[in-house]
Amino acid sequence: MSANDSRPPAIPMLSRSASFILSLLLLSAAPVQAAAKTAKTAAPVQPVTPAPPASDTVTLAYLGQSAQTPPLVPFFDPLTPDQGRQGARLAIRDNNTTGRFTRQNFVLDETVVAADGDVDAVFRALLARGYRHILVNLPVARVRQLAALAEADNSLIYDIANTDEPGQARDCQANVLKLMPGRAMQADALAQYLLKKRWSRWFLAIGPGEADQRFAAAIRRAAQRFGAKIVEEKVWQHTFADRRTPESEIPVYTQGNDYDVLVVADEAGLFGDSLAYRTWRPRPVVGTQGLRPVNWHHTHEAWGALQLQNRFREQAGYPMTAIDYAAWLAVRAVGEAATRTRSVQFEAIRAYLRGTELALAGFKGVPLSFRPWDGRLRQPLLLAADRSMVAVAPLEGFLHPRNELDTLGYDEPESPCHPTSP
Repeated sequence: MSANDSRPPAIPMLSRSASFILSLLLLSAAPVQAAAKTAKTAAPVQPVTPAPPASDTVTLAYLGQSAQTPPLVPFFDPLTPDQGRQGARLAIRDNNTTGRFTRQNFVLDETVVAADGDVDAVFRALLARGYRHILVNLPVARVRQLAALAEADNSLIYDIANTDEPGQARDCQANVLKLMPGRAMQADALAQYLLKKRWSRWFLAIGPGEADQRFAAAIRRAAQRFGAKIVEEKVWQHTFADRRTPESEIPVYTQGNDYDVLVVADEAGLFGDSLAYRTWRPRPVVGTQGLRPVNWHHTHEAWGALQLQNRFREQAGYPMTAIDYAAWLAVRAVGEAATRTRSVQFEAIRAYLRGTELALAGFKGVPLSFRPWDGRLRQPLLLAADRSMVAVAPLEGFLHPRNELDTLGYDEPESPCHPTSP
C-alpha cells in the first residue's frame, strides 16, 4: 500500500457462522439496552386517579298517590303503573350525564301515597326535609291545595298531570309550573289544522263528565277564535248495555245538520273510540279520540325524538306517555337551569326558569319555555292518529307578534293571570 493511499485498513472477514452468532447477540442485547435507557429517562408511572365526585347536588322529589280504583285499561294497551316516575328517572340520568362535566349531581326521591293516605302530611314532610323542587302527579284540586300552603311559598311545584286552565286569579299560583298543555292549547292546535283543511263546520259530541264539559268549552272558544262554526252539539247520553250497540246508537246520534268533521269531547273514553266508521255521514273524527292534539306520541320521531323514544322504551318497557314526557321535561328544565346558571341554589334555578332565557330542548324543533303569566310550558303540540303523525301545531301561517307558540292557548291579554317576577 502506497503512502498516498487513504483507504482504511482491511477488516478480517468473519466466517458465515461467526457472523450469524454475532447478529443474534446484537439483536438480543438491543431490547435490554432500550429498556435500560427508558428506565433512566422516563418518569415513574403514576396511578390513575378517578375524577372527584360532583361537588353540588340538586335534590328533586316525586309525589303521587295510588288511585282508589285501578283505571280500566283495554287488554291490548300496555300497563303503565309507573308512568310519570319513569320519565323523571330517565331525565335524572340525562341530567347526570351533563353533570359529569359541570360537577353537578341530581337525585330523585320518589313517594307514592296510598289511596287513603294523607297527601298533605307527606308533602309537608318533603318540604321539611329540604325538598324545594317537587313533581306532583295529582288531581288539579289537590295541586292547588298544596301550592296554597304557607310552607310551599319558597318551593316550585311541577304539575305533570293536569290540563285545567286557571279560571280565576286565585288559580294563578306563582309556585306552580305546568308541564302539560292546557285544554285551550289542545283545542287551538286542533282548530288550526281543521281550518287549514277548510273543515270549518263542526259537530261537537260531548261526554257526560265535568272534564268533557271543560274540553267542549275549549272547543267552542277555539271555534270562535279561528272562525269555525259549530253546526250541531249533542251530549252523549246512551249506553251500550242491554241490546244497544254502537252500530245502532251512533248513526242515530250523529244525524242532524251536515258538518265537515266530528269533534269529540270524551276524556274518559266512554264512547269516543266507537264513533269512527259508524257515523251517519262519512266524516273524520277528531278531538279526544281520532286525530288528537297531544304533547307526546309514540309515532313521533323527528328532531331526534326517536333516540328519546328508544331510550325510554329500553328503560321502562313501554312507549313514553304524555305524563312521562311532562315529567321528563320538568326534571330536564331543572337540569338546564342548573347548567346555565352554574348553580344548584334554588333561588338561581327558580329565577332562570321564570325568566326569558330558558330555551329547553324538547325534541320538537323549537326551544320551550314557561309563560311568565300562568306558568304553562310553551310547546308545539303533535296532531296524531293511532299509528300516524299528521301535523305539528302551531301550523305555518298562524302568527304572533312575540312567540308563535303563544297562538296556542290563553295569551297574556286573555288570561286572568299576570306575569310573576322571579
